[in-house]
Amino acid sequence: MKAKQHDFLIEADDNVRLDLLVASRLALSRTQSATLIANGNVIVNGAREKASYKPVSGDRISVFVPALVEREITAETIPLAVVFEDEYLLVVDKPAGMVVHPAPGNWSGTLVNALMGRGGELSPGAAPDRAGIVHRLDKETSGLLIVAKNERAHRILSSAIAARRVRRRYAVMIWGHLDDDRLTIEKPLARDPRDRKRMAIVNTGRQARTDFVRLARFGPGDLLRAHLHTGRTHQIRVHLASVGHPVMGDDTYGGGGGRRIAGLAPKRHFLHAAWLLLNHPITGTPMDIRSPLPDDLKASLRVIGEGEAVAQAEDPLAALGFYDTPG
Repeated sequence: MKAKQHDFLIEADDNVRLDLLVASRLALSRTQSATLIANGNVIVNGAREKASYKPVSGDRISVFVPALVEREITAETIPLAVVFEDEYLLVVDKPAGMVVHPAPGNWSGTLVNALMGRGGELSPGAAPDRAGIVHRLDKETSGLLIVAKNERAHRILSSAIAARRVRRRYAVMIWGHLDDDRLTIEKPLARDPRDRKRMAIVNTGRQARTDFVRLARFGPGDLLRAHLHTGRTHQIRVHLASVGHPVMGDDTYGGGGGRRIAGLAPKRHFLHAAWLLLNHPITGTPMDIRSPLPDDLKASLRVIGEGEAVAQAEDPLAALGFYDTPG
């Protein structure tokens, strides 16, 4: 990334610290913002200020972000479960625990490293560390993810996702029980101004909608099918947490307790991208791609289900009608 300077005027007092304000304006972590301030790269009205300074109306702030030295992305031999592949795209069944693309703290072992290790063409994406990546899944979310092999396929797939022509369905287990079998949550999402690693419901955030259908009710919680209308970061997790029913195992948004009850391993949450419905970006052929619950979530379901027959099924999602209707 090239060096860049950002200038902005504070139009109203909002009692926010300088480090939090800079982080919010530039989509940085609080640590990154504080480092810029400590290194003298943030100037307020021509002078340096501490991270704790609270800007007021009329303050002029300049932030100089130094150029980043691009890090070479290494091809690695990492097994991948590829469920579909042709000359234009592939669909990967991503395991929980795998990060999608390299970033600070995760420069190796990512899906992009693995894709490069397979050889073959990948669309250039926005940067080398995003090669082929059309959309993302959270690290501890398993399931189906589309990868583009060339720029044309990437462009068409991205447009289809933006136009909601790619239907993505997730299996998710929540703590507690919904009042009804169907629930729609439409709340705007943005970075949490207090913690840049989290997302939050923010009135000025980007519009986001998720539809939920209850498939089964168990003692500690409900198994839902989630339908994404938009694809914001952590959308399903934040939306469910906002109504008091966090995803089981989600340490970030309040669902991390009770792992023994849920039969979940540390850092694993019960969220799986199980179904993709789309038209092939080049041929237009309808594609129906499915991923059964992985073994760890099937084991969790057996614990949560406490002997119920549907929880013991070889393919619980099929048994519960997950794939019966695309709506």
